[in-house]
Amino acid sequence: MAIWVRMVPHAYPLLESLHILGIGMLIGGAIVVDLRLMGLGGGHVPVTMVTRNVLPLCFIGFAAAAISGGLMFTGIARAVGLSAAAPWKLGLILISGVNILIFHFGIYRSVDAWEQAAVPPWPARVAGALSMISWIGVLVAGRYLAYI
Repeated sequence: MAIWVRMVPHAYPLLESLHILGIGMLIGGAIVVDLRLMGLGGGHVPVTMVTRNVLPLCFIGFAAAAISGGLMFTGIARAVGLSAAAPWKLGLILISGVNILIFHFGIYRSVDAWEQAAVPPWPARVAGALSMISWIGVLVAGRYLAYI
C-alpha cells in the first residue's frame, strides 16, 4: 500500500482530500454536540435529538479520517514518525476517545434527567469542553505534521 500511496500520482492528494472531508464531518459535528453539552447553543433542542442526528455523521467522518489517515501514513511513515507533532496528535486522539467512552458509558446514561435543560450538569459540560479542546488540538497537531 505504501508504494501505491507514494507512486500513484493522485493517490496522496485524493487521500488527503478524503481526510480533510472526514475531519470536517468529525470535528464539525463534535463541536455542535459539545456546544450543546456546554449549554452554549441550542438550549431549546433536547440533547438526545442533537446526539441522535449529529453523532452518526461524526462516526462516518472519523472512519473516513482514520482510513485515509492510515493510508497516507503508510506513504510517509518515516516523516510522520520523526515529527514532534505526531505524539501530540495521537495522544489527543487517545484523550478524545477516552472522553467519549467516559461520556457515553457514564455521564450520558442519566441523560433522561437533564436532556431538556438549557445548561446540562457540570459533568456533561466538562465532557463537552474537553472534547472540543482535544479535537481542535488534534486538528492543529495534524497540521503541524507537515511542518515540524
